[in-house]
Amino acid sequence: MRTQNVRRAVTIGAVAMLAFGTAGAFASGPAFAKANSQVSVVHGIPGQPVDVYVNGKKTIPDFQPGKVAGPLSLPAGQYDIALTKPGEPVGEALLTVDDAEVPGGANISLVAHLSADGKPALTPFVNDTKKLSPGQARLIVRHTAAAPAVDVRAGGKPVFKDLTNPNEAKADVDAGTVSADVVLAGTTTVVLGPADLDLAEGTATIVYAVGSAEDKTLDLVTQQITGLHSAPGGVPSGDGGRADRGVPLPWYGVGGAGILLALLGLARLATGRR
Repeated sequence: MRTQNVRRAVTIGAVAMLAFGTAGAFASGPAFAKANSQVSVVHGIPGQPVDVYVNGKKTIPDFQPGKVAGPLSLPAGQYDIALTKPGEPVGEALLTVDDAEVPGGANISLVAHLSADGKPALTPFVNDTKKLSPGQARLIVRHTAAAPAVDVRAGGKPVFKDLTNPNEAKADVDAGTVSADVVLAGTTTVVLGPADLDLAEGTATIVYAVGSAEDKTLDLVTQQITGLHSAPGGVPSGDGGRADRGVPLPWYGVGGAGILLALLGLARLATGRR
């Protein structure tokens, strides 16, 4: 088994992992006079529940695949985070974030998922929470599955083409219910769906493709950001279990793909054997 260490430079990843923690665990790290970060975590590794450790303390046991934790407002600080198989020690973690600094004022999703070649990975995404025009909703699709390039269709017509892991595509569309499915890029071969998506006015619906095509474990995990109406007073917020999030980052103007590349460019990844 291989362990990925995401060093201090991956401040974003550390923030999101802390979404699992308890208030007591967070208090153990230093806090600064900065805006808190809004963070959520998506567990997209099929068949692998995990225990989550914060600063060496188990904070969430037996966290199940397909679930979403957060959003949680967290103070800035430095933390050690580890994901282990249930009951295993921190020293044999599947994924770790060591001595990582939590920035202030960030809003992201961190996805524990499979890379294109089927290895466990942690990928941060910035959540687009710009206000929407009246009658509009935002659809965001993220490819985080061990699968080839795909097209995403709505009502049988491709709307996002040639999407690869670990990238996203998004569009602001008319609010309403849409039947969506995922096909192999350039074909009509359905690999996921169809699924009815309720794209409510003033919301952003995030759809994750997770799992493995080879192992036949492909699935969809959805989240929803509310409160994106143009009218004053709307505050982005989460909708519990399979949903969440809000608040933009200053990198947003770069565009979705550019943001992800910028975040990943911060990382120094070291790989070793258990």
